Amino acid sequence: MTTAHKPLYEKVSDVVNSMIEDGRLSRGSKAPSLRKMSQQLKVSISTVTKAYMNLEDQGILHAKPQSGYFVQKCIKTEPDMPRWPAPAKTPKPIHSEKVLEGIFAAANQENFLSLGAAIPSAELMPSKALARATRQVLTRHPEDIVNYCFSPGLVELRRLIAYRTLEAGCQVSPDDVHITSGGMEAVILALSAVTQPGDIVAIESPTYFGLLQAIEHRGLLAVEIETDPVTGMNLDCLEETIRNENIKAVLTVPNFSNPTGSLMPEANKARLVDLLAQHNIPLMEDDIMGDLYFGENRPPLCKKFDKKGLVLTCSSFSKTTAPGFRVGWVLPGRFKESVLKTASALTQVTASITQLAIAELLRSGYYDRHLNRLRRAYQHQTEQVRMEVAAHFPEGTRISRPKGGFILWVQLPQRINSREMYQQAMEAGISLTPGDLFSVSRKYQNFIRLCAGYPMTEQVSQAIATLGRIAHNMLNK
Repeated sequence: MTTAHKPLYEKVSDVVNSMIEDGRLSRGSKAPSLRKMSQQLKVSISTVTKAYMNLEDQGILHAKPQSGYFVQKCIKTEPDMPRWPAPAKTPKPIHSEKVLEGIFAAANQENFLSLGAAIPSAELMPSKALARATRQVLTRHPEDIVNYCFSPGLVELRRLIAYRTLEAGCQVSPDDVHITSGGMEAVILALSAVTQPGDIVAIESPTYFGLLQAIEHRGLLAVEIETDPVTGMNLDCLEETIRNENIKAVLTVPNFSNPTGSLMPEANKARLVDLLAQHNIPLMEDDIMGDLYFGENRPPLCKKFDKKGLVLTCSSFSKTTAPGFRVGWVLPGRFKESVLKTASALTQVTASITQLAIAELLRSGYYDRHLNRLRRAYQHQTEQVRMEVAAHFPEGTRISRPKGGFILWVQLPQRINSREMYQQAMEAGISLTPGDLFSVSRKYQNFIRLCAGYPMTEQVSQAIATLGRIAHNMLNK
């Protein structure tokens, strides 16, 4: 964005940052008062207030009651975005690794600080509202909570999910929604509906290791498609791969990809759906982070542009409401019967009480209020972790700038091996995710994924500083 088109509050933020960079403001010094900055820059006090609050979100300023704003961190320059070479365009089988077990195990241990698993903080989840909703359904529907809830799931919940897709640009009916036990089951059902073992699936690179595991489970081959850190999958690359390989399906995370945080522009989504429709190739989009946008409007689904029923949209409430409730869903398009058949063979039923409780939460209107608070929290936490990494990690470290979600993709100097860093971090009681787990060909060995699902506390800040020391020591050695 050019300076001329920047919002006024961002221009004020730039002025403060320049004062820090050239030494006029140092760590601990007081920033100009709201009134003084308003007069100097000829902007409103509310604009300066918004700028200072934005800088506070980034961890650069800190507000002291009755005293004003003070410089908390001196970041000389905004960290560069990660960059990585294009992957080889050769279909390969996937072999998952035991290191994932250690990452998940650390997430459940009290003596570990888990910065590796993409788990939201329990204190940000609407636990009290969920408990209240659960008590209400226990009272109102005592017979329903003990009965089987056969596929495709609770009608009322499917109706509410269908209604919510309007915000993402779609018009689907409750009959188009299939409830699953979490988001990964939705992905596995979608994969099973459109592929056979041995088929080739095109995926982003890097991509979430859970999707790689689903592909491995299905006995498929994966071909990695180059991605951009901002806009996601390179569609020119995908088009070339379709010409050269017998691609049976495409699996992507267009809204706030895991791990890069990229957001595919709306025009790219329309082009992607049109490209695949020309070749009659199904598209599976994982939209688990779609509701966690930082901007004004929710980004649309690829499903919005689907005219042939070739798009299967997968999502869940795990990142927004209740990871342990295991309530997800898939919009299967023309593959509805195949998804239902596979689901009936695997589980036949989904849990009744969790569906009833989630439906009650959605119906009450509380869910949207919760999402507004959650998005602000995630945006604040993500920016704080970015700034902590920028302050403590070696020079040359590059950090993603997601516009939603709570995941950061960190590129370390070339000589640092993320597997070795992972081992040293685990010894220090901290977990992270090595970058090579996000690739079929084990690329990204100097990358790590960090998660900002927890509020920034002194413990989290110290953990990031510890990771920075580990990285410095590895670089020096």
